[in-house]
Amino acid sequence: MKRRHPLRALRRRAARVRSALLRRYFLPRRRGRAAVLHYAAVLDGQTVNLHARMPRWVRPDEDARIELRRRGRRHTADAKVYTDHDGGVAMDAAILLGQDVSGLPLTPGRWKIRLRLSQRTRRRALPLLLVDLPVPYGGPTRPMEASAATGDRYRLGRSVTGSAHIMFSRPQPSAEVVRVHVTHSHVDVTFRVVGAEPETPSVGFVASGRRLEADAERLDEGLWQVFVPLHLMSPLRDRAEQWDLVLSSGNLRDMRLGRRLHDVRNPGRVFAYRQTAVTPVGRRPMLVLPRYTPAGNFRIQCSPMTEAA
Repeated sequence: MKRRHPLRALRRRAARVRSALLRRYFLPRRRGRAAVLHYAAVLDGQTVNLHARMPRWVRPDEDARIELRRRGRRHTADAKVYTDHDGGVAMDAAILLGQDVSGLPLTPGRWKIRLRLSQRTRRRALPLLLVDLPVPYGGPTRPMEASAATGDRYRLGRSVTGSAHIMFSRPQPSAEVVRVHVTHSHVDVTFRVVGAEPETPSVGFVASGRRLEADAERLDEGLWQVFVPLHLMSPLRDRAEQWDLVLSSGNLRDMRLGRRLHDVRNPGRVFAYRQTAVTPVGRRPMLVLPRYTPAGNFRIQCSPMTEAA
């Protein structure tokens, strides 16, 4: 049965009503004094791509820059004004956001977007009108909701009158799996913590009625590594056991290891691992399969060879 999301449906309905209001009332009144965005999206979670049509009086040889402004703070990025294929004047811009990735160093909050034009001694500023909000596309991938590098979230929005802005928010702490290596004696998991710095972290390997604790070892470039001998994870019954990995630290809430900063709709299939047959010392042969749940949580499945056969 298909699940219903009343709040999500209400938001979509409100967005359609606002778009209709913008087209009928605000857009005709602001058409000659603003640039109209025909495309606006946040790609790869941290790059804002803009394409807009200019008012008729804008010349294609004008110098242009995108300006982001919030509470007296101001950042600018390059933009290009040119003659489009139909003879009109258009603007393109690609704006990298985030100080950690050498982009614009925004602070959390709402940033207004304007286009600054200059030619010789004449300078003007145009608001950018966002009539329709970006629509998620179909297929195996989806728009990135956060930066894969930092976890920061950038979302395009608009004011009541249609002026575009960017909402920036810091990430909630999360533990992201980077690498998994299964040997015949143990399993190694390399991960990073996004949005915080853990103090004395450890990882609990948790199955039904069982828990193994392992200290996390710090590596270079903000990475951590943890490993557990496989003989400790051998199934106690004649069926598969699912091991979840939970990060604990002295300063953060417990969180499950997973892989969530990506743009794929089916992480279990795209990030699939190979199943490995192992025979731990003093234990029966078993199959070890690292995998991801539909929610992106990391899990290690250990199955007796008899069940696998």
